[in-house]
Amino acid sequence: MLTSPIQKYQQSSVQTASPGQLILMLYDGAIRFVKLGIAGIEEKDIGKAHNSFVRAQSIINELMASLNMSIPISLTLMRIYEYLNRRLIEANIKKDQGPAEEVLEHLTELRGAWAQIMQRQQGQNGHVE
Repeated sequence: MLTSPIQKYQQSSVQTASPGQLILMLYDGAIRFVKLGIAGIEEKDIGKAHNSFVRAQSIINELMASLNMSIPISLTLMRIYEYLNRRLIEANIKKDQGPAEEVLEHLTELRGAWAQIMQRQQGQNGHVE
């Protein structure tokens, strides 16, 4: 049961978001959890690092599940997401922020590209889909 206004707002945001906005939200979440994982490593908080990287992996798995494999670029994205997951596993096992920082960089680039695509669609259609 949702009790706080923030939880209600978050649920409403997800329920009313377009598919494109949901993808951006997934990227935002993955980026946030990778940053938290890196912070966990820096703080020597193994639990925080582990839980954050696992949550980021879950989001990347959701991005993989959202791919429409009939679209040619989806195979490329699938390979990228698989690579990012492997690097997060490596960062988590070794508690090494290097692979996590690489993942963060890629996720940030992918999010930026997705945002540009949505802006173009908005400009062409007059709204975001």
